[in-house]
Amino acid sequence: MTDTPAIPDSSAVLANGTPMPLLGFGTWQIKGDDAVRAVSVALDAGYRHLDTATVYRNEAEVGRGLAESGVAREDVFLTTKCPPSNAGRGLDTLRRSLDNLKTDHLDLWLIHWPGDGSANVDLWHEFVEARESGLTREIGVSNFDGPLLDEVTKAAVTPAVNQIEWSPLLYDADTVAAHRERGIVLEGYSALRGGTLDHPTIIGIADRLGRTPAQVIIRWHLQHGIVVIPKSVDPDRIRSNADVASFELTDEDMTTLDSLGG
Repeated sequence: MTDTPAIPDSSAVLANGTPMPLLGFGTWQIKGDDAVRAVSVALDAGYRHLDTATVYRNEAEVGRGLAESGVAREDVFLTTKCPPSNAGRGLDTLRRSLDNLKTDHLDLWLIHWPGDGSANVDLWHEFVEARESGLTREIGVSNFDGPLLDEVTKAAVTPAVNQIEWSPLLYDADTVAAHRERGIVLEGYSALRGGTLDHPTIIGIADRLGRTPAQVIIRWHLQHGIVVIPKSVDPDRIRSNADVASFELTDEDMTTLDSLGG
């Protein structure tokens, strides 16, 4: 790891033309002052994409970390998420999120997980209204499968993003293809969980390259064009996880990592 991480600058272009950095900083389970500090370290290290959610109960701390960082708001891609139980109150939820985050708009607003009955479609109409009114630049979903993606698409518009659990151990080529066929950007979360950091194949590639297993996993996402949002409260790990622009995985490495799925 270097003191100044080699930050990747690759992005996915979303439905409305918004560039979304493929590398983001996740904040799930990071609370209070830890969240403020972690966001500050991440922005100082060069991350320009932050991910939070209403149910994380840390939007105010993420907003404070961004506001105090000295990094201009327009230089940071900001995502939060709305629980489906808030259907009918989605716009109120969004306005509270914006107040907490100390901003007048989001870059991406997601339905956090699928709801029951008509909740997805009802909330999705509120999402479209939020986008049309300029409260968010892009809208998407999280934890949706193919039929649910099609359901909200038919009701209004295609989600720009679907955020799902993703790692080499969960790789499925059909899932990647299904998103690309629909024009939906795939974003992965929990990339460094579920045994990935201890997997002998991943460790072997990391050792050969003189990299950490986390760096290999993050680089694998980037080379697939999949958004990845690693999280940590440890400053060294935050910087290390971003230091992935100065090496590449070979085609053989990528095939080997892909084969770990399923």
